[in-house]
Amino acid sequence: MHILIVDDEPLARAELAYLIETHTKIKSIDQAESIEEALEKMVNQKPDLVFLDIHLTNESGFDLAKKFKKMQYPPQIVFATAYDEYALKAFEVDAIDYILKPFEEERVKQTVEKAKHGISYPPQEENPIQEKEGRGKLAIQVDERIFVITASDILYISVDNGESHIFTHHQQFDTSETLTHLESRLDSNLFFKTHRSFIVNREAIQEVQPWFNHTYQITVKNGDKIPVSRSYIKQLKEEIGLN
Repeated sequence: MHILIVDDEPLARAELAYLIETHTKIKSIDQAESIEEALEKMVNQKPDLVFLDIHLTNESGFDLAKKFKKMQYPPQIVFATAYDEYALKAFEVDAIDYILKPFEEERVKQTVEKAKHGISYPPQEENPIQEKEGRGKLAIQVDERIFVITASDILYISVDNGESHIFTHHQQFDTSETLTHLESRLDSNLFFKTHRSFIVNREAIQEVQPWFNHTYQITVKNGDKIPVSRSYIKQLKEEIGLN
């Protein structure tokens, strides 16, 4: 993996390079302090992954990220910055991660691992279920951290006592984002409501059973049971082709 670090602070570049270079999959690490220099490095090095600061001298890292997006084979982007308020905006330009200064070794390692898997298994950009949230990703804020979830990995989302719970195959994420807001950011071809408090991934449905009072109950791939209220039965039947 070839990496480029773009930051106008030499010490920040050196620190990040030091934390990255111990990774066994890294072939080269290059550095740039401006957008102009970064674009020159892109021609010579063709990096797989770019660690990009947001506030460069008289420049914005977002401008560079937008230039990357126009390339035929853009690098993966990780924003590495001291400011946490731009995290959601970062994922609008398809950033795969967002890490904060001062950098933590384990956090940097996780980011490099994520990028490595992204290079090994590139997303199919023409897949129609990936039309929202850049490349099928959902960025959510959990406490003071931002997590990027592959939308198709989500089994279902529920809400309880004002908190939304996102369930994937291996993990649960709890966020203050409303169910309505989360639904608006997901592809309606893949996700639909079964209840005012539940959204389910149609590809995660394993079994549908009649339940009490002429309602239904869905079993998803991790074994959890999802209620289907009367007002959503018609939509459920349409989604699974049940007459």
